[in-house]
This record gives sequence, C-alpha cells and structure tokens, in this order.
Amino acid sequence: MIIIGILFFIFGFVTWLNGSLIPFLKLILDLSDFQALFVTFAFYISYTVMALPMSYLLNRYGYKNGMMLGLFIMSIGSLLFIPAAQFATYPLFLLALFMLGSGLTILQTASNPYVVALGPKESAAKRISIMGIINKTAGVIVPLVFTALIFSDINSFDTSALSLLDKETLASRLRTPYLIMAMTLFGLIIFVKYSNLQEISFEDNTYDAKTNVLAYPQIILGAIALFFYVGIEVIAGDTIGLYGSALGLQNYTMFTSITMTFMVIGYGLGIFLISKYISQEKALIFSAVFGMIFLLGVLSTSGLVSLFFVASLGLSNALIWPTIWPLALDGLGKHTAQGSALLIMGIAGGAILPLLFGKIADITSIQNAYVVGFISYGFILYYALSGHRKKTW
Repeated sequence: MIIIGILFFIFGFVTWLNGSLIPFLKLILDLSDFQALFVTFAFYISYTVMALPMSYLLNRYGYKNGMMLGLFIMSIGSLLFIPAAQFATYPLFLLALFMLGSGLTILQTASNPYVVALGPKESAAKRISIMGIINKTAGVIVPLVFTALIFSDINSFDTSALSLLDKETLASRLRTPYLIMAMTLFGLIIFVKYSNLQEISFEDNTYDAKTNVLAYPQIILGAIALFFYVGIEVIAGDTIGLYGSALGLQNYTMFTSITMTFMVIGYGLGIFLISKYISQEKALIFSAVFGMIFLLGVLSTSGLVSLFFVASLGLSNALIWPTIWPLALDGLGKHTAQGSALLIMGIAGGAILPLLFGKIADITSIQNAYVVGFISYGFILYYALSGHRKKTW
C-alpha cells in the first residue's frame, strides 16, 4: 500500500499542476480560454490513445514492469518541458503534456486494480478514497509551490502588456522544476524495481464466462460515467484559476488548491462513511445530486461566492472515482486488465469537456460555461441508480 500510495501522490502532483499551468501559459503565450484548455486536451487525450496498448503490455510483462515503464515515459515528458520553456513553444508544451499523460495511463491502469484487489470489494471505495486523499493532497500542495516558485513576483510585471523579454523570463522559470521532476521519476523507477511489490492475478472464471470485455454493460457504462466525471473534475480544478483571473483576483494560479482541499474533505468523509453507514451506490448518488446543487450555486451567485461554489464541486466529485471503479470491475475476472483500460479511456472526458467549456466561455462568459457540468452529473446519477446493475445488453 505504501508504494501504491507514493504512486498516487505522483499522479496528483503531475495532474493538478495543469490547473496552475493553464493560466500561466495563457499569460505568456497570449492564448484565449479555448486555446489554453488544450493543455487539458493534450494531457487527457493520451489516456484514450494509450490505454488499450498499455493494458496489453501489463498482461504480457506484468503490473510491476508496467509501472516502471510508465515512470520512464513520464520522465521523458518532464524533460521535454525544458526545450518547450526555452523556446516558449506551445506545441512542444502540448507534446510534453501528452507524454506525461501517456506515462500516467499505464500507471493508472496498473495501480487502480491493485487497490481494488487488496481487500474485500465492498470496501474497495474506502481504500481508493485513502489513495484519493494522497492524490489530492498533492493537488493542494502543487499549486501553492508553483505560485511560490514561478508566480511569486508576478505583480512586478505588467500582465496587461508583457514584453517578449518578460515572457521569455517567465517561461524560463519552468525549466528547473521539471528537471527536478524528471530526476525524481527516474529515482522512482529504481525504487519500484527493487521494491517488494507483488504481482496481482485475477481468476480466469468470470461470472458467466463471457469471452469479450465489451459484453459487460457495467464496464462500458462505467467508462462513460468516468468520461463525464473526469470532465467535470478537470473543469472544477483546472478552470477555477481562469475564473479567478476573470474576476480580477490575485494569486489565481493557486486556486486549484481550494478545489483539491474540498476533495480531500470528501475523501475523508468517504473513508468514515462508506460500507459502515452508506453503500458505494448511495455515495455515488449523493455525489451526483450535490454536484448539481453546487452548479446551481455557481450559476446563480457572483464574485467570491460563485468561486466558492466552483471549489465546492471538489467535495461532490471526491467519491465518484472511488465508487465507480469497484462497481464497474465487479465480476470481470480475467478481463480486469482490459476493463481497467476501458475505464482509463474514460479519462478522455478531461480532454473533451474542458474544450467545450472553453468554447462556451469564449462565446458567453466563463461563469455560464459551468452549465456543461449538468450533463456530467446527470449521467453519473443514472449509472449510480441503475447503470451499474446491467449485466446484459
């Protein structure tokens, strides 16, 4: 569990750095909201592109070797940030983000089944919630570190009219942090290689001997539910900085930390409540309903209150990932690796829905763009009520 916990911290650190990176790159590269949100597209679309190939690698070479490969790919992606920052080139930034996402794909595909398999399936959401706290704690820390190291003296620059020299100066500040990240990831490869992490195996006999993972409705619908979940999770965490900037607030690159703090609180509630007081299904229902309530708050208020409701979406989002995974993987047996890959492909929602959000924001306003979240929570509610129970098409 300690090794898996370290990996989940890495997931969070790399993933939630995007929330600070988006407004930063928007500033130094003169991007629109829509263009800036290609950060999330490049990062999350890699999950769809790479998930199935990575699942085959896991089946062939094992979960432990797969984790080391994922860390290696991430380290290469981190190193790509150095020339991207040197030349302030947006396509190179996007390529680096795609590489980071590709490495995370195999790590996520390998590590989530580990957590589910480490104990009774009825309490799997509780274990995933513990990993979620570790993941989102990294999400709380990284925007604060980014703001302190990269953005601390931003007030000394005229952000309304940055010169080319100012932009190059700000961009160059990314080189050292990503070099340190690459070195850390290389160190983790050695750590995992010589760790006592055991391989996991799954029974060959599934509950009705289906030969194709696509024959299981709960995994397909679960992947769609995760698509909508990751979409609204990324919107809540990665656009709050843009919203804060639009409101004229200071230190907006650290606002992702507020959303992540609410998610940590939500995970804590999950650890305390799930299996003892409420089932995984009911936790998912409550999450979807409260998400809709908080969205109404975002749209019907203004200023700091509206921003607070955006951050509160972290609370409603916290238990969606932990509850969908065990419900979707239940009974897959030998198809678990492929099922996990399909769920990981659902992370593409973090690529698609923020772009839709950005387009609506450019056409109307960033506040009105949060309306897209109702679609997400609507499907998640369907999956919680009945979708996860479907065993045949």
